[in-house]
Amino acid sequence: MNIYVILILALLVIATYLLIRIILMKRSVRNMTEELKFTRDEDYNRQLRVELIDSDINELANEINKNIDYQKNMKLETEKTKRQLEQSISDIAHDLRTPLTVVKGNLQMLEGETLSDKGREYLEISARKAETLKGMVDEFFELSVLESDNSVVEFRDVEVISFLSEIIIEYETLIRDNNLEPEISFPDTSVTIKANREMLSRVFSNLFSNIFKYAEDSFSLNVTKGEDVCCIKLSNKVNPDAAIDVEHIFDRTYRADKARTEGSAGLGLYIAKLLVEKQKGSIEARIENNRLVFEITFAGV
Repeated sequence: MNIYVILILALLVIATYLLIRIILMKRSVRNMTEELKFTRDEDYNRQLRVELIDSDINELANEINKNIDYQKNMKLETEKTKRQLEQSISDIAHDLRTPLTVVKGNLQMLEGETLSDKGREYLEISARKAETLKGMVDEFFELSVLESDNSVVEFRDVEVISFLSEIIIEYETLIRDNNLEPEISFPDTSVTIKANREMLSRVFSNLFSNIFKYAEDSFSLNVTKGEDVCCIKLSNKVNPDAAIDVEHIFDRTYRADKARTEGSAGLGLYIAKLLVEKQKGSIEARIENNRLVFEITFAGV
């Protein structure tokens, strides 16, 4: 046989072998990719399960599995630390409530006593600071409960217009005391959403608390109804020079005014966002024409 023919046949055999090997290696890499996706999205506690024909790829898979084990341990440790921190916050808040109640009770009893003008001034300051501390403790306690509560939220049909009307009536005195002019716009038709009424009340309690602290002269409340969606906008005018970071406004302990700490640990908006998301809704904040706008969206019924 001609040596050239033999050489060509040998090259064809080698090329066929290499082609088959490349195909098998590519299939192994695809399988690894799919296994990694499944491990990330579905079952973080598993390792890669692939049949490999190449020692280098096999070594790569072994290293990936070691990295998965390391990340799994880090995740477990992080979750453990988070649970311990949440429990510590809850315990501290709970432990502070009892002596704080005693302090407030004693301060209230002192109000009926005969005091000098200076003593009365000190009493008022102490009572105000005790109320501030109570607000902070209550926020920390509520946050620890919310973040550790994985129970299923019970949803009911909530008629938005009547619900918000009740909220406005409830805060009528505070609105008047803060010299705020409400600008309210509701649709003519009924708007119903699936939500938890108690959680929803807490959301608007926190949002209105923010308005009472920072609104200048008015606030607006608007409801719009779209196709299978309800949008609630609550806004108030803000000082153009106010350094409001809307990208971080829902972060823990965020305050637009760092000097103002009365009655709050700065958790109100973070808790509001947490409660909205527990109800499968969304909340966003933005600055629009010198107004701070909170936009809450829920699926309609």
